[in-house]
Amino acid sequence: MKVLITTDLFRSTINGVVTSVLNLERELKEQGHEVRILTVSDTGKAYQEGNVWYLRSVPSGIYPGVRIPVSRGKEYVKELIAWKPDIVHSQCEFCTFGYGRRIARETGAVFVHTFHTLYEQYTKYIPIGKHLGAAALAGWMRRRLRAVDVCIAPTEKVERTLLGYGIENAIAVIPTGIRLERFSRAEEREEILELRKEWDIAPGAKVVLSLGRLGFEKRVDELLLGWKEAGIPKEQAVLLVAGGGPARESLERWAQELGLADQVKFCGMIEPSRTPVFYGMADLFVCASTSETQGLTYAEALASGLPILGRADPCLKGVLESGANGYAYRGTEEFVTYLKELLELKDLKSRMGNRSRELAQAFSTGAFGEAVLKLYGREIRKKEAWQIESAAVYQKPEASFQEWNWAGYADAKRLP
Repeated sequence: MKVLITTDLFRSTINGVVTSVLNLERELKEQGHEVRILTVSDTGKAYQEGNVWYLRSVPSGIYPGVRIPVSRGKEYVKELIAWKPDIVHSQCEFCTFGYGRRIARETGAVFVHTFHTLYEQYTKYIPIGKHLGAAALAGWMRRRLRAVDVCIAPTEKVERTLLGYGIENAIAVIPTGIRLERFSRAEEREEILELRKEWDIAPGAKVVLSLGRLGFEKRVDELLLGWKEAGIPKEQAVLLVAGGGPARESLERWAQELGLADQVKFCGMIEPSRTPVFYGMADLFVCASTSETQGLTYAEALASGLPILGRADPCLKGVLESGANGYAYRGTEEFVTYLKELLELKDLKSRMGNRSRELAQAFSTGAFGEAVLKLYGREIRKKEAWQIESAAVYQKPEASFQEWNWAGYADAKRLP
């Protein structure tokens, strides 16, 4: 099978979309399928490297790391059309989506799209975002995704969002997978000791980890406020905030104002290769974000055997079992109560960590790849059946254009 993946974000960016793309590429290749990727260059030049085609681009000025193509990429598009992919799998709704749509249309490939982002949480970054109403966003999304044969939603939360937009495309719920083996291995004690020394963590102090991009929508300020209210001495525990992003400067400033300089440590962006060590050093994972479509850091924490204290949100279904591997909190008061309870458990990781590891199995890249491949096969068969049936109907003099369009794809809700 030939699969073309289109994405606005790739290796130079560290986030859930990129992780999803890389893991999908890896699983497809391991199953013997041919994969090509069309993405946006981060050098300002167009070039090809291995199986990846990069479009010339400039910074968007909207959000750090987001770039906009300034080339129509005619030669690349022609080359990929001539390659004749069986599947075009789009990962972003903006820049590269149009290229994917055209290639799918020209080749007759099945057009699949994974919906990763809840844009309502990001309107503050867009100049007109404050004036962009829910109805306008829903209308734009319906028009944008109309050409898609099937949408993949990482969670039921995302599925409900798409249905709320009025999307009539078929929707499949498939959790994005991670490489569990990266986080399930026991870290060398020397590495962890060195990391604790690097961040001046007192012997015996527990480590509470917040890991992820520091955007304003991630609500890390809520964690800082909760930590202040809890009044936990640094000898008992420290809050480690790992990640970079537009909110980092203001968060560090606020931590200083709250008097948390000794208890809260900002680590900045960490290399992906070091991520498992940070999880291995931690005793508890915390997250206040409600902007997650799935939250791959939750899956990483599970695979690392960490209890979780997270802001109550539908994306936690299948991730958090209250009292078994952590708690979901609904406000600062609950956060403080649960945080103190968890930190007082002497065998915190062993008591709740085992359940976290069990829940992590649902998020393996193997399960992810298998589910996506089944979807590909089903959609290819559906389209082939539609083409045969529609051709037969179309040849009848009495057949109308409406009948021809609906002949085989009514169940997929493709509009004429």
